[in-house]
Amino acid sequence: MSRVVRFHEIGGPEVLKIEDVSVPPPKAGEVQIRAKALGLNRAEVMFRTGQYVTEPQLPAILGYEVAGTVEALGPGVTGFAVGDKVSVVPCFMLGEYGLHGELVNAPAFGVVKHPDNLSWEEAAATWMMFVTAYGALVDIADVQKGDVVLIRAASSSVGLAAIQIVNMLGGVSVALTRSGSKRDTLLAAGAKYVIATEEQDLVSEVKKITNGKGARIAFDPVGGPEVPKILEALSFLGIFFQYGALDTSNVQAPVLALLGKDLTIRGYQLFEITQDMKRLEKAKQFVVDGLASGALKPVIAKTFKLDEIVDAYRFMESNTQVGKIVVTI
Repeated sequence: MSRVVRFHEIGGPEVLKIEDVSVPPPKAGEVQIRAKALGLNRAEVMFRTGQYVTEPQLPAILGYEVAGTVEALGPGVTGFAVGDKVSVVPCFMLGEYGLHGELVNAPAFGVVKHPDNLSWEEAAATWMMFVTAYGALVDIADVQKGDVVLIRAASSSVGLAAIQIVNMLGGVSVALTRSGSKRDTLLAAGAKYVIATEEQDLVSEVKKITNGKGARIAFDPVGGPEVPKILEALSFLGIFFQYGALDTSNVQAPVLALLGKDLTIRGYQLFEITQDMKRLEKAKQFVVDGLASGALKPVIAKTFKLDEIVDAYRFMESNTQVGKIVVTI
């Protein structure tokens, strides 16, 4: 038996329950992990509220990220030993697996022996944020030195990861945030520039930064009515990535900017990377190398205990955090 986070109805954080559940031994291709820390993500909020790409089958498990020690190996699993320190790359759909629990099973191809310089909390915070940013910015867009990248919702864990990756590659990170209240924090986190989109004119500010050329890449988890301004701020052959749907309204595109600059508007999820074994291995190596060198480092906003899982998700939904929320066990 293990304490596992589940929910029996769609709703707010209060529907989450910690229940004693019998955890089966790992199947072929699975690793069983004794959890030390869990990472929280927006996707889990959307799943719990019935707004995600998959529907929960009640009672539902949830959780994309865990760090801990290997408890057992399923048939055919190699490369790991009981006691290994590991964490998990999100490489499955919620409902298929759920990693919010004291003892959990995960697909072996997503399990990583993370660098020893990471704490349990940092390891649990790593993979969703860095692989999501890596897939768009490195695997697809191939950020080069001098490329200007607009990073929306920059104070989120993925936004902060994007800032670090752009900086690591010699690009110019431009953090987009609604108000100036997080400006100093984002600059301290490494953003080269910060634009408060409710207080400044986005297009004119980007023109100043780029000497009129525009940004090559925009990385956006929000969408909604601000997208046309972001598209206007892109350069010729600019790429706009929509990697989330915090605003579920349809995205509008200014047709003259779209045609005049030959823009690419692209939907993107990290599963494009994590369900392709060759691309996943490259992502793992990129992130592990960055972590080991210190160029990449998870930013943790706050930690909670497992019994405080409801409070942890309430904090996430308050939208006041800068960085990752982690639950310790």
